[in-house]
Amino acid sequence: MKTRRAGGLTRFWRLLEGQEGGGRNSGYYMILGSALALTVIGLLMVLSSSSVSAISKESNSYGLFIRQGIFAVVGVVAMLVLSRVPIRWYRRLAWPLLGIAVVTLALVLTPLGVTVNGNRNWIELAGIRAQPSEAAKLALAVWSAHILATKGHLVRDWKHALIPVVVPGSAIILLFVLLGHDVGTLLVLVLIVAAVLFLAGAPKRIFVLGGLAGIVGAIAVFAFSENRMGRLNAWLQIDCEGNRACYQPMHGFYALASGGWWGVGLGQSRQKWNYLPEAQTDYILAIVGEELGLVGTLVIVVLFAGLAAAMYRVAFQSRDTFVRVATGGIMAWLIGQAFINMGMVTGLLPVIGIPLPFISYGGSALVISLAAIGVILAFARQSAKTGSSTPSRRKTQQPA
Repeated sequence: MKTRRAGGLTRFWRLLEGQEGGGRNSGYYMILGSALALTVIGLLMVLSSSSVSAISKESNSYGLFIRQGIFAVVGVVAMLVLSRVPIRWYRRLAWPLLGIAVVTLALVLTPLGVTVNGNRNWIELAGIRAQPSEAAKLALAVWSAHILATKGHLVRDWKHALIPVVVPGSAIILLFVLLGHDVGTLLVLVLIVAAVLFLAGAPKRIFVLGGLAGIVGAIAVFAFSENRMGRLNAWLQIDCEGNRACYQPMHGFYALASGGWWGVGLGQSRQKWNYLPEAQTDYILAIVGEELGLVGTLVIVVLFAGLAAAMYRVAFQSRDTFVRVATGGIMAWLIGQAFINMGMVTGLLPVIGIPLPFISYGGSALVISLAAIGVILAFARQSAKTGSSTPSRRKTQQPA
């Protein structure tokens, strides 16, 4: 019985890694299909969740949907263009991308910066708003992968692992984001840095010390902010009668509970009638659960799982360290952010204001997320051309 179970698990991992069944480039189509499906679902849910609130903010109830649709078109075009870019060009552009990210993040602290819901993480120019921290995620993943791939085995030395990826590169980006009070984006950036260091083979003691520093930092972030402490108390269900931070998660639970298995029907949400704050952004998953039910929510979960599996396959099949590390960084960003958002909406994590990739309203986030998918597609195309994993790796994966 144990042998059969072990054999089934081995076959599952071999299928996940692309060693049996399907073509060598199946990961390319899994990534493309999952990303496009999530984007279409996102457009549909933005239309439904924002139709009521848009009436008071836009000229018609379709204003936010039309704007998101335009960004979706721009993002898909960027994705297709980037999917054709040779990998050597990503490495050549690594430093310029980091420089642009740092400059645009610095602009947030100038008069061009705009504060939204207490976070100063936007810039506005000629009536167009953009969120530089979204582009910084992609730039950090590509740049860090380039540096770590160039260092090679030297990364096993903690000094080479930390310099310049953590200090000063990541530290500068994290500092600008922290000055804008965007803790959610800060957490995602930390996930990216941790993923690229781990995949590059950095010493384990770095992660132990980094984890301890992260715990201390999280305590400080909540302890010195009344707003965040209120969100933490809301998550712990402490004094919710006098805590306004309980309002949003509570109505999110109402939405999920009323949806049941099949939902109340597309467009029939009750909570979107100005009961649930940020219904089209951070809490759009609650509207999905209310209108499409548990089944509709699970469809999104399965699409993200398929996207994660396909990106893992691309990383596994590549013999290029840069491709593996960059893919892992982007995967940690998109899938990690999706996990945090889902945990936030379902009450497993406190509310920290992280949108759901591809689904939530937000032009900058959608365009950059699709651009990141384009980068992974470029990696997948190279994997199909140069072959998959090395013979020695294949041999070690054979069942005993």
